[in-house]
Amino acid sequence: MTENGKYLILLIDDDENLREIFRAKLEAADFEFAEAKNGEEGVKKVKKIRPDLVLMDVQMPKMNGIEALSKIKSDPEIAGTKVFFLTNYGETNTADAPLDDRFAKDIGAVGHLRKTDDLNKILERIKQELSGS
Repeated sequence: MTENGKYLILLIDDDENLREIFRAKLEAADFEFAEAKNGEEGVKKVKKIRPDLVLMDVQMPKMNGIEALSKIKSDPEIAGTKVFFLTNYGETNTADAPLDDRFAKDIGAVGHLRKTDDLNKILERIKQELSGS
């Protein structure tokens, strides 16, 4: 949590438009927002700013999300960082969502969120994770 009592969310994604959309939505919901445009930059930023939660794309230049998560989890200083994969991968069939979540959790993330989901649904999942419910 930042000095002003807000949760800090770091979005790591190479899509500038998506970063702007998420910035607007998260700031409107009273979160602090930071961004990185690839996994390499994202890992450095996690170490520097210590976000409360990271939303990370899987497919990015320089270092993909799986490699970046591995680096985060292998660094004792930041290993406890909560990371959601934010992807376009996976079936649109909601019955398959637990399979994607299981994969994300197996490699150290708290779960996955689909970029194509309603932003309010994504926001609710973020709030649930941060509140521990």
